[in-house]
Amino acid sequence: MASFHEATAIRALDSHTYLAHFPNEWFPHGGFVTSCFLSTAALHFSTTHAGRNQPHTITLHLTFLRRTSVGPARFSVRDAKLGKRTSTVHISLTQGGSDARSTAEPSVVGYLTQSNLSTEQGISLPTPWTLHPPPPPRPSFFHSLKPGTANDDDGDGDKNWMLSPPSHPQFRKAAHRVKSYLPRNGQLEPGMADEWICFAQQPGEKFTQESLGFVVDQFPQIVEMYPGTAVAADTTARGNPRCGIEDAEEEEKKNEKKKEKPNWYPTVLLNLDVKKCLPPEGAERLFVRVRAKKIENGRMDLEVVVLDEGGALVAVSNHVCLILGAERNLTRGGGTGEEEEEEGSEKTSKL
Repeated sequence: MASFHEATAIRALDSHTYLAHFPNEWFPHGGFVTSCFLSTAALHFSTTHAGRNQPHTITLHLTFLRRTSVGPARFSVRDAKLGKRTSTVHISLTQGGSDARSTAEPSVVGYLTQSNLSTEQGISLPTPWTLHPPPPPRPSFFHSLKPGTANDDDGDGDKNWMLSPPSHPQFRKAAHRVKSYLPRNGQLEPGMADEWICFAQQPGEKFTQESLGFVVDQFPQIVEMYPGTAVAADTTARGNPRCGIEDAEEEEKKNEKKKEKPNWYPTVLLNLDVKKCLPPEGAERLFVRVRAKKIENGRMDLEVVVLDEGGALVAVSNHVCLILGAERNLTRGGGTGEEEEEEGSEKTSKL
């Protein structure tokens, strides 16, 4: 299987057109698509506009118009404004045809602003902002953590965090590609979830600036932590652990027998504000907090905050997404075809 960085590789067709291939093992996942937009902007400004020295995306706004699919993808770039400190480009993603040259309607469109986080200068002032409530203390030894039981460190030496197994991996394939560490004794508040995340498959693979698009869309699903949802019983064990892993697996078997399907959370729009440049070698793991302010009538907002291991703010992201039955994304070729309705990319974050 391709690593994340291999899977999000972009190649230039000409100075303003770029090609990619969306692999089955990462799809469907809106965060993967977001990272491809970031990779496209990075390549565009390292080649076509290399002289501007603006390698970093500092803001991104994406609108998901139609479902994306496994296969070739074409990114078309239009220079909206080229400036000394910041430059903004419009990028559209289209799919269709074996060579991604189709004139089909765009699936995702967005504006990205580039700058140089390493050379930025200007007024800097402290603020009293902090995470509230504060998350449990960071684990000392991530590699020793394993799936556990609430209120029991299972001998792995950490009373606050445990490794969470993937949920519904047949539908949420990207969950296989990361390790997610969740609070052992449950999330701190309803409508909020904390996690530590790292890549799982490729030894030594780390998060880069372009990976942030994936990170801000890979988290425990808040809706499924509420009683009465299609997979609430499963999530009580895995995402908001109140029972053992054995119980979680038993509940999942029961759900399979009932032919229950996970929910689908298509993204309507996704914004990203990057605050910090990650180390050149990348970051092995990042902390993510996701929070919903209102969940009503099948629609919700999400605020995602990303911190590095030192507690520094890396990025803030805001989403608007819908809440639908998974069968809406499991039709027409297993959920990889284009969507004809208003719903956009699949928000298939873990759980």
